[in-house]
Amino acid sequence: MTGLPEDLPTEPEDPRDYVPASPLPLLPAVTAAAPLDRSRHLLGFASEVLPDEVEALAVSRFPGAHWDVAPEGIDLISAPGRWARPGEPGVLRLTASTVLVGPYAPQFTDGFGTGLPDRTAYVFDVTCARDRGEPPYPGSGDRDGLGRAFPVGLPTGEEGIVVDWLVAAARRLAGAIRVDLGGAVSPDVTLVPDPDANVDLTLFTDVWLEPEAAQTLLRQVEPSAHLATTGVEWAGPPQIAYDPAALGIGELSEDQVRAVQHAADEVDMAFLSQPMTLEGYAVLVDLGPDGVVAVEVGAEPIVPLALEGLPWTAGGALAYHVRWEAPDLEASQREEPPLAHVLSRTRALGVVGEIAAALQHAVGGEVADEDGFLVGVADLEQEAE
Repeated sequence: MTGLPEDLPTEPEDPRDYVPASPLPLLPAVTAAAPLDRSRHLLGFASEVLPDEVEALAVSRFPGAHWDVAPEGIDLISAPGRWARPGEPGVLRLTASTVLVGPYAPQFTDGFGTGLPDRTAYVFDVTCARDRGEPPYPGSGDRDGLGRAFPVGLPTGEEGIVVDWLVAAARRLAGAIRVDLGGAVSPDVTLVPDPDANVDLTLFTDVWLEPEAAQTLLRQVEPSAHLATTGVEWAGPPQIAYDPAALGIGELSEDQVRAVQHAADEVDMAFLSQPMTLEGYAVLVDLGPDGVVAVEVGAEPIVPLALEGLPWTAGGALAYHVRWEAPDLEASQREEPPLAHVLSRTRALGVVGEIAAALQHAVGGEVADEDGFLVGVADLEQEAE
């Protein structure tokens, strides 16, 4: 007799777990024969991250990103060149010279581990052109650990773009990166970007909220929300404007002074007779010791790649930038910030998510994070909890 009794319940498989039908191949070993003009990095994820989620982040940043060889058992966004054979890794092409090969088992063929966290279930082997620039500036912020990983020269050019995306993808999907395999300057450096390091969100839409309406809406989320209308009263031109000698001109006759004043009055009246056009505004939310959240509203000519080509983004879009101003900017740029900053950031994350969700409910559109990846409604609600 095979199988289980009909009355014995079974636990369903987690539909998010990536469980390939065939055993994953092992990573090619690191050798000294690697081309000097090519860099090799590893990008690893836990089993609950599906390879098609990695593909989604690739097409969100790289135009034309696609699977040359699609791994088995995933839902595709882009059409594959072909499907992988059993036990064969996929090939995700970002650019003409940059590819992610995988998924691989997190172990090299020579038996060594990858140096990635224990939770890593599979790995992509990333190769791109090696392009290094100046070393990190001493004392500069290093939130993502790139200065620690590349102490001799930071990635620049295409490698800089690729490494920036690797960090962003690992941050979004709670993954990890091992950089510069076989490199002499940064051996065995692993980066585990903090998923909570990105706080700011931007809502892209084609609907304009009047300032008072935005203030009313956001006060339902945070009662302290108020329009940033405070300015400095203008005291007129500086005294130097009345000194012909300082301006490099001679003394003016009374007729010349009257002519200049008349011309200035005409310019002022022409400007004041035009209808006032509001191009942007801001709403501030005071979080007390946790800093300030600023909602800055205005036109945005550049939209994330995932939104390009839509009818309402043809000429750009309206952007509602929801930004957190941390009480300690220096702490916000540390790879391992102090506990006080982490606690303030956690509280700010909830407020930013709640504000973005309220705005999206009111004006529609799409929300993107700091890396330009789209954020779903469920993610916004989770941040707001």
